[in-house]
Amino acid sequence: MRASGILMPVTSLPSKYGIGCFSKSAYDFVDFLEEAGQTYWQILPLGMTSYGDSPYQSFSTYAGNPYMIDLCKLIEEGLLTEEECDAKDFGDNDRYIDYSKIYNSRYDILRLAFERSNIESDKEFKRFEKKNAFWLEDFALFMAIKKKYDDVSWIEWPQELQDRQKKAIDKCKEELSEDIMFHKYLQFVFEKQWRELKKYANDKNIQIIGDIPIYVALDSSDVWSDKGLFQFDKDGQPKAVAGCPPDAFSETGQLWGNPLYDWDYNKKTGYEWWIKRIERCVELYDVIRIDHFRAFDQYYSIPYGDPTAEFGEWKDGPGMDLFKSIEKKLGKLHVIAEDLGFLTDTVKKLVEDSGFPGMKVIEFAFDSREDSDYLPHTYDKNCVVYTGTHDNETVRGWYENMNKDDKAKSIEYMNNKSTPLSEIHWDFIRLAMLSVADTCIIPIQDYLGLGNEARINTPSTIGNNWHWRMLEDEINDELVEKIKKLTIISSRLQKES
Repeated sequence: MRASGILMPVTSLPSKYGIGCFSKSAYDFVDFLEEAGQTYWQILPLGMTSYGDSPYQSFSTYAGNPYMIDLCKLIEEGLLTEEECDAKDFGDNDRYIDYSKIYNSRYDILRLAFERSNIESDKEFKRFEKKNAFWLEDFALFMAIKKKYDDVSWIEWPQELQDRQKKAIDKCKEELSEDIMFHKYLQFVFEKQWRELKKYANDKNIQIIGDIPIYVALDSSDVWSDKGLFQFDKDGQPKAVAGCPPDAFSETGQLWGNPLYDWDYNKKTGYEWWIKRIERCVELYDVIRIDHFRAFDQYYSIPYGDPTAEFGEWKDGPGMDLFKSIEKKLGKLHVIAEDLGFLTDTVKKLVEDSGFPGMKVIEFAFDSREDSDYLPHTYDKNCVVYTGTHDNETVRGWYENMNKDDKAKSIEYMNNKSTPLSEIHWDFIRLAMLSVADTCIIPIQDYLGLGNEARINTPSTIGNNWHWRMLEDEINDELVEKIKKLTIISSRLQKES
């Protein structure tokens, strides 16, 4: 089925208190998707962010980000007052998320709601706590201990806590019981609000494409609670970490620092951890985009402690064995395989054998030095085409920065020499929408025609990523009508179920 959708991070939505959340703006965005004839809302990972604010480095693969909790709903429930929320400093730039201010204000105000919630007597909370105990108990304890030790990584905690010695763990559970309950409460409220939003979307025939990183963060409850899943030495240190070799993004490669999986051990467990992880994703999303899919075929292993990614080596991943095991337990999965970058024959075969659609990016298509698999005439139907992703420039910013030869190639390909810069984004959107790809996803910044000031992330950099937000009035009736017309022309109009 041909369909289309829009990539929009939840945190980039407009809202009252400094960061996009599950507020009225999120419901308005769903309404906009429906009116524009779209089928999908693609989001970025919903996990808790840490240093660097990246949603791809989270304290837990299961836990949600409390920043996304809608404070207005807590006001409606009588747990907070508008005056209490307005008194906090969440930042004063509607275009820019100020994470330091969000961190300092959100948890204070959420703590106040928790203290008034009487959550321990809530039957719905008790059911949530029991169902999610397999991850929630360790996560809440992990976060409470982090606070006790001024938020340092668990590898800097006292040795008895690093090693999860029973006596030390039991003592923390007793001493930190209130903090533990606070973090359980946040996860309960997050999930309740998310499920309400997702149901609203699904009732309007909008499906959610969730995004999960292939790896988990070193400083996470996942690693702390079960180091056996990962490549650690006898001293409790990672043997190697994840990243990418030198490429067009970085001369020294990308050093992500995530611990690597011990795939032999994971296989011995029947991939139990992975099955639980994907099962959780199936509950939260309609379609799952798995980031860095190629690492299931071969992953890049960088010696722990190296300052760059230059001296890593490729090692074999689990391949189809993992996905056969998951499918045996969970049935057929709706997955998008992020297969961007240099692809070997074995990676291509893995994507083909899985049956999952891969990704195509228009911004990768016009390299004048060589032929490209990203030019639309080369596509197979079973793929998802994007103008760009969260890691790319906006399409307008990219076009402005294209070298002369690449730009000439794009003009020759599309015969659009007379298109003014203010409208150039529509040419590339149209190219993607009219392609044979079954699914087309366009970042909201490209529909808005914004430049690189609206870029979400620049790989291998820190300090100015994940901050962009859309303004309240940027989506108007004219834009809705223009998107819908293109959706109809390209035979991607949402069909009522």
